[in-house]
Amino acid sequence: MTDILTLTLNPALDVLTSIDKVQDTHKMRCGDVVKHPGGGGVNVARVLHRLGASCVATYLAGGVTGERHHKLMSAEKVRCHVIPIAQETRESFSVHELSSGHDFRFVLPGPSVTETEYQACFDYIAQHLPKKFLVLSGGLAPGVPVDFYARLIALAKQHQVRVVLDANGPALHPALQEGVFLFKPSLRELRELTGQALPDEASWIAACQQLIHTGQAEVVALSLGEDGAMVISDKQSWRSPGLKVDVHTTIGAGDSFVAGMVWAFSQEHNVLKAFQYGMAAGAAALLGTGTALCQAHDVHGLLPQVVVHAV
Repeated sequence: MTDILTLTLNPALDVLTSIDKVQDTHKMRCGDVVKHPGGGGVNVARVLHRLGASCVATYLAGGVTGERHHKLMSAEKVRCHVIPIAQETRESFSVHELSSGHDFRFVLPGPSVTETEYQACFDYIAQHLPKKFLVLSGGLAPGVPVDFYARLIALAKQHQVRVVLDANGPALHPALQEGVFLFKPSLRELRELTGQALPDEASWIAACQQLIHTGQAEVVALSLGEDGAMVISDKQSWRSPGLKVDVHTTIGAGDSFVAGMVWAFSQEHNVLKAFQYGMAAGAAALLGTGTALCQAHDVHGLLPQVVVHAV
């Protein structure tokens, strides 16, 4: 039995290229192409593997793109369980603009999934629940019912498996109604979830504490983009500014942040230490290209630079 199981219902083959400047109407001659296996839970599993965790990535995949995706995962020696689907796994296309340093990301909707296919996914997880954590990361594929995550969370809780949720869209509300251990929204996602403007730090904390007090999450890790992140528990709130690193990409930092926290929790660290590892992993991801994600030596090397203060 593995310690950690990640689930990705709508993975993508991440394709990255670069160009001096993005312009409309003109043909833009791009640079070399880099491809990585992508999708929220896939990326979390890749980082957990590098950190030495016992982890299996479960995901749906189909077609030529799905085969390429799985070959890239195998090349990284990440333990996987692939559930085949009839339609083609999507691609996610990103362009790094050299003149500005900005990333332009084009995300396709993904293949439609049948009831037989997503039920096979549910059945596999039901039969292979991990010892410690189930990570549900990324949006639902077209065709998957909005209560799918909620059903998995209810199942995991019956077996005392802690659930980590990093998702968006209509699946989020029913999932949180079941209650999770760790929830990682961005500030934009928290605003959409609560329907509130959340103009300042005090309102952010209040919104997160409301999720905790209503049993929707035990810990909330709030991503603030360039401004760092916050972590709120029932007893304490912390904030950390983003680390100053040489940024090569902004893609994959959130997934690396989640993986850093999950790894620390799996090592029995407390919330504060897990937050520090999350910040180090998120910053380390900025050093790579495309969705190369963070490397273990960079995570450990950046950890002493993480500054956290109570709020």
